[in-house]
Amino acid sequence: MARAATTTDAFNAVAEPRRRQILDLLAAGERPVNDLVVLLGLAQPQVSKHLRVLREVGLVQVRDVGRRRMYRLDPEPLKAIHDWLRPYDFAAEALAPAA
Repeated sequence: MARAATTTDAFNAVAEPRRRQILDLLAAGERPVNDLVVLLGLAQPQVSKHLRVLREVGLVQVRDVGRRRMYRLDPEPLKAIHDWLRPYDFAAEALAPAA
């Protein structure tokens, strides 16, 4: 069975660790692409490629402010992942150290 493209849904998009790092940074608030480049230590084309994937699945929104492109998290597509993980909460609780 062929693997789905990373641009088909949020599950596939967040499978890539760098994209999860970008989401973590954007969870703190809107950022210009150059900030993401510096914080991630990646080349601008690499960051832009990951942002494109995240935009295509709806996890990131972009707006132009003058010459800058500002990116922000749109958490709505993460709801599907959250809903899928909910039945496994018991397993996480079992692994948590006793208080």
